[in-house]
Amino acid sequence: MKLYDWKGAPNPRRVLIFLKEKAIEMPVIDAGTDAGARLSDEYLADHSQRLVPVLELDDGTQIGEAMAICRYLESIHPEPPLMGSDALERARIDMWERRADMEGIGAASELFRNSHPAFAGRGLPGRAERIEQIPELVERGGARMTWFIEKFDAQIGDSPFITSADFTTADITAFCAMNFTEKVCKVRIPESCVNFTRWYEAVSARPSVARKQ
Repeated sequence: MKLYDWKGAPNPRRVLIFLKEKAIEMPVIDAGTDAGARLSDEYLADHSQRLVPVLELDDGTQIGEAMAICRYLESIHPEPPLMGSDALERARIDMWERRADMEGIGAASELFRNSHPAFAGRGLPGRAERIEQIPELVERGGARMTWFIEKFDAQIGDSPFITSADFTTADITAFCAMNFTEKVCKVRIPESCVNFTRWYEAVSARPSVARKQ
């Protein structure tokens, strides 16, 4: 197996953190280019969805979408469980991971793609045709990110992690959304969100989130 990454992108990072938490080792290939924030022509020629991450199996089968990859890997490497150990746990984790994806990763994408100069004409991912940025979506993306943080601050409460005392894929997705937005879009956690801040600092200290520079 091998994984296609794009350094700096939050969705591949979700899988990279998952791999480290599971202690799964595999080749990781950077699908980007040295000339600007673009996927390589070679990668685009072989991957019609024009998105990362992609897990390629030894027989050539390709699995896209971060959580689809994680579910596949969880099924063949069940320990430690990051997606729940029973039906109720799996449902709760999936629910909050989905919210982190839609509301956190979604907000980060809306904010970033409509503001960064390198993505002029590339307002939506996975499209070959030119799609212009919409400046009004920058403000909305920032507001959505604040709503995401406030919702997850309330959910975390006094718990160590988002759904329980255990670290799960819900934490991975929420962390990648916040970390990317903080580092690249300069969005800060509101001072009032003390639960989220505590959680974010704890996850930031995990060895699995460190990236090679």
